[in-house]
Amino acid sequence: MNEASAAPVGPETTAADGAGAAVASRLAALYAAIAERSMRDLPVYNPRLRVEAVGFRRDGDRVVGVLATPWFMNLVVTAASDDAPLAPHPAGASVTHAFAGGEFDFVVGALDGFGRVDGASLFSPMFDFDDPEVVRAVAEAAIAEVVTAPQPETPAPPAPASEAPRLDRRALLFGRRKEEASCR
Repeated sequence: MNEASAAPVGPETTAADGAGAAVASRLAALYAAIAERSMRDLPVYNPRLRVEAVGFRRDGDRVVGVLATPWFMNLVVTAASDDAPLAPHPAGASVTHAFAGGEFDFVVGALDGFGRVDGASLFSPMFDFDDPEVVRAVAEAAIAEVVTAPQPETPAPPAPASEAPRLDRRALLFGRRKEEASCR
């Protein structure tokens, strides 16, 4: 591992649209500050990683994306704007959000300086990762699965028809197949 990948870099974001970019940027900055202030010295912190907000996009009245930190990777949902808040639920409640890729259970949370953030854990802690690029690739794959409708299964091609059993004269006359005929 080279020196550049060993040291965490500032927060990074990727987003599919303007609303997603705004949320991704705010969350990444807030969690980068939390990392520096509160998490860096804890045993769950993986110093080889950095805070990243990946694949954030608007989905109706909400924004969905993956937030990766040196201590967790979560699928997150927030309101797209203050004008259309998420349905009220207390912090710690379990809620289900439906997407093109299916329904997923989230825990309602609140982040100082941001507001409500619903999270569904993908990985925690992050010790199985040692490369920020791998974290990003996993996060991109996760959000793609969430926002993409499953493809209908294509039916398996029919098995080739087996050759029809051959009849011998005796089977033809007496209605038995050759395999059923007994030796007398």
